[in-house]
Amino acid sequence: MHTSSTQSETIDRSAAVAVIGAGPAGLSAARLLRRHGVEYDHFERHTDVGGIWDIDNPGTPMYESAHFISSRDVSGFFDFPMPDHFGDYPSRVQIFEYTQNFARTFGLDEVIEFGTTITDVRADDDTWIVTPAGQTPRRYRGVLCASGTNWHPRVPRHRGNFTGEIRHAVTHRSGRDFAGKRVLVVGLGNSGADIACDAAQFADSAYISVRRGYHIIPKHIFGRPADSFDEVVTIPMWLERPVLSALLRLLVGDVTRWGLPKPDHKLFQTHPLLNSQLLHHLQHADIAVKNDIERFDGDDVVFTDGSRLEIDLVLYATGYEMQIPYLDKNTFEWDGDRPAQYLTAFNRHHRNLFTVGFVETNSSAYTLFDNISNVVAQYLRDQVTRPASASRFDELIANDRPNLAGSLHLVDSPRHAGYVDAKVFKKHLARVRQQMNWSDLEPGPAKSTAKAVNVTASRNQP
Repeated sequence: MHTSSTQSETIDRSAAVAVIGAGPAGLSAARLLRRHGVEYDHFERHTDVGGIWDIDNPGTPMYESAHFISSRDVSGFFDFPMPDHFGDYPSRVQIFEYTQNFARTFGLDEVIEFGTTITDVRADDDTWIVTPAGQTPRRYRGVLCASGTNWHPRVPRHRGNFTGEIRHAVTHRSGRDFAGKRVLVVGLGNSGADIACDAAQFADSAYISVRRGYHIIPKHIFGRPADSFDEVVTIPMWLERPVLSALLRLLVGDVTRWGLPKPDHKLFQTHPLLNSQLLHHLQHADIAVKNDIERFDGDDVVFTDGSRLEIDLVLYATGYEMQIPYLDKNTFEWDGDRPAQYLTAFNRHHRNLFTVGFVETNSSAYTLFDNISNVVAQYLRDQVTRPASASRFDELIANDRPNLAGSLHLVDSPRHAGYVDAKVFKKHLARVRQQMNWSDLEPGPAKSTAKAVNVTASRNQP
């Protein structure tokens, strides 16, 4: 670490840690810090909690038709279940409401400094200097980066010139914007599938461009949310894969009948595509499938099979780059475009620099946020109350290199770099907690340890 500031130039908060971001990951971290008696300050550049789920948050990729990709009863924070009146797969409005209620129930929003953008974070000996925009820098003993992953679009480049409109999915808000247009959606992740369905309903004609085939899992199997079976049935991957593959052949059939390429990988070797609505639109020819783009030619898009289409709007649903813009990129090791942190959270070279929420997984992310926040909070607590214990965990950070993908053997792609199998991750965290004599998640009130500082917080709630 290098020295970049002097004590006189900063507000001393060196007994506390800074939490950056008040989306689901930041709220999870704040609550677990309180539970374990760790003092913190909390920053959010927007005017409310919720992160990407607030459609009014500038730069969010949220769109009107969005729903949670995991189901209601297996999602949510660990002791704060989603209400029964929510849909099996809650809408973006319900998820935003749920996240707001979580923050208010535990008083987390009362101490967040809203409207405060962090412009710079840097190491200073064994502390961290955090600079809020237009404010005096503050000194902390640690920083939790929870500012989210879906803010920096990944946009591919294709040869040629296109006279129509090119946009990324981050700009998509409503299917109504497709009215009267011939729309090509590029990419078939879960967001791309949702947006293609919007185009199927509103556009004059709708197409999807894909490079490979995908296994499509219906959102409901035998009338129950598909992911609910994973919670009650535990079988090894070598058995689960052929059993579910056979079931999908029975329930879904041959996806090549509707123009999709045959998958070039086994089930679960890519992030699962859960979308029953897409199947409906493919089956009714509301969406036509094209292969990869070869080049643009004026009004036309030319595909690798030589075919071409006259298109008004090309919308890239090609994902996001994980960036942490307030930190020097070299502060992290990287696995593709993902910070290569121990247990997805702990920096191996800079003590007390954490990432919460920078994870791609095959399960509800909220429960994983709680599990890793619980470990981060107890580690920070032990640095004060049991320094020998914290030093033992420092050894794990430096030397423990678990395989958190388990037996998935994922396709090599930027999205799957550092991919986490939720069951494997939780089991390893349980072993770490046992080894460190740390507690598991337990319901109950959280002690408030966030403290106001001599800076006016902005809480301009909409």
